[in-house]
Amino acid sequence: MAGELHGESISDLLVILGAAGIVIPAFARFRITPIIGFILVGILVGPMGLGTLVERYPLLEWVTITNPEAIRPIGEYGIILLLFSIGLELSFRRLWKMRRLVFGVGAAQLFVAGLIIAAGLLLFGYNLTAAIGIGIALALSSTALVLPISGTHSAVGKSALAMLLFEDLAIVPIIFVLGALAPQAGSDSWEGIVTVLWQGTLVIVGMLVLGRFFLPRLFGQAARTKSPELFVSVSLLVVIVASLATGAVGLSPIVGAMIAGLLIAETDYHTEVAVMTAPFKGLALGVFLISIGMQVDLRFVAANWAALVGAVAGVVLIKAAVTAGLLKLNGARTGTATETGVLMGSPSETTLIVLGAAGAAQIIDAATINFWQVATAIGLTITPILARIGHDMARRIELRETDDEVHEQDPTQEPRTVVIGFGRVGHLVAGMLTTHGQPYVAVESNMDAVTAARRGGYKVIFGDISRPETLDKLSLGHAKALILTMDQPVLAEHIVKRVRQWLPDITIVARARDADHAARLYQAGATDAVPETLESSLQLSEAVLVDLGVAMGPVIASIHEKRDEFRRQIKEAGGLDEAPKLKLTS
Repeated sequence: MAGELHGESISDLLVILGAAGIVIPAFARFRITPIIGFILVGILVGPMGLGTLVERYPLLEWVTITNPEAIRPIGEYGIILLLFSIGLELSFRRLWKMRRLVFGVGAAQLFVAGLIIAAGLLLFGYNLTAAIGIGIALALSSTALVLPISGTHSAVGKSALAMLLFEDLAIVPIIFVLGALAPQAGSDSWEGIVTVLWQGTLVIVGMLVLGRFFLPRLFGQAARTKSPELFVSVSLLVVIVASLATGAVGLSPIVGAMIAGLLIAETDYHTEVAVMTAPFKGLALGVFLISIGMQVDLRFVAANWAALVGAVAGVVLIKAAVTAGLLKLNGARTGTATETGVLMGSPSETTLIVLGAAGAAQIIDAATINFWQVATAIGLTITPILARIGHDMARRIELRETDDEVHEQDPTQEPRTVVIGFGRVGHLVAGMLTTHGQPYVAVESNMDAVTAARRGGYKVIFGDISRPETLDKLSLGHAKALILTMDQPVLAEHIVKRVRQWLPDITIVARARDADHAARLYQAGATDAVPETLESSLQLSEAVLVDLGVAMGPVIASIHEKRDEFRRQIKEAGGLDEAPKLKLTS
């Protein structure tokens, strides 16, 4: 058996596992997405990187991937598992609510961006058929990179998911249309599209019907065995069968994977399935990213860098503008539209598939395909960078809009409470203020949290409170009180000190991490500082003592004694003349 193992396969496996073991923790330490790391590994260890030196230095064979085609199926399986996991996070009800984004904005984004890119290519001398084929290919965006960066629950993630879902559904029709546009194509190509449509419809309907009744029983039996191995096997079996079913009739396997995820999402086992399959998805996606990096020929890039930079920049700018514009017309906030547009600006891994199909149909020559394949690989490589740029642009836009919102606040209106920070603590404080009829306005720097809060009826504006001008424009001189709920100790002390110097009589209540932080807040001028760790400890102690049967009176007395002890500690730590007042929460 040992003699059947090939050194080439072992070295490839060593590189993949080594990359996963080094890249993920190393890049996580610097808070950089490992996506960049895997792509760089692919560039370094691929046949166009260190692989070119294997003949001169044979030992490099153990740290290079000499056969990219051998690992490609694993990468493709990673994309299948990614779509499966996306399906697990969705539901048919949520998908139905997204139908306008999917088939409206998603379709418009793909075809408008594709046609604009095609028009640009016509100006550079491409013929009409080649320009359309390349334009539609480049208009596709990367599901494998965009969704892990954006997620699927944020405003940006939901918009990206909707458009990517349409693109994934459109891949097969696009490939068939390219075949129909081929010089040698006949009526058979159009008949093939019709055949795929009706056969695909039957397969999908069959999957929905069988899955609705069969999957809960299948996973129920697997769960009763209490065997993790069986549960994983069943989960992977469902993904593979669904992918093969759609692939057999000409649809993309990822369509079957996503439908399988949607069906399992309707069962009671979707959380366990997601946990069990996550490691397989992560490793397989890492392999896919390495394979993308291996397609970047640094020598070709060096020889054609100007044309490649221009091509990638042009594609990104066109797609970003079209995507942002369509989302804005659909009612999205300017920041959300901008971030989504820039994030989806680069081409997709499926762009490579469509380019290959266009080449097979003799629409595009080999040299042109090679150029755009390298441009696509570069675009995929810079996707995390585009995500960062888009996020920063969105933040600046939202800050400008917030300045306008703050200016619109009427300083002569009824005095209110200003709540800074709208996480779990700020959310609860705002709820209590509303319950007791106290007017307030909250400020939060997380745009997704602001959007969600506004949908829930809370009065929240977006703002970076670390900027002095934001604090100045909150009309604190007309406020009843200032409440600081954010978990940023240094910033909280700075704000308390500044506001107290400015407004000596305003009530300032601040969240403190512990007794030492509370002491510093009191020194800065806080009216009240609530040390959350201490108060939560006291409440936990009270609950457990009462549950153990200790009389309520002695318990409350001991809680008061302990709180007095904390007051003395704060006094000593802060060098205060008298012990501060701690809020009674029991």
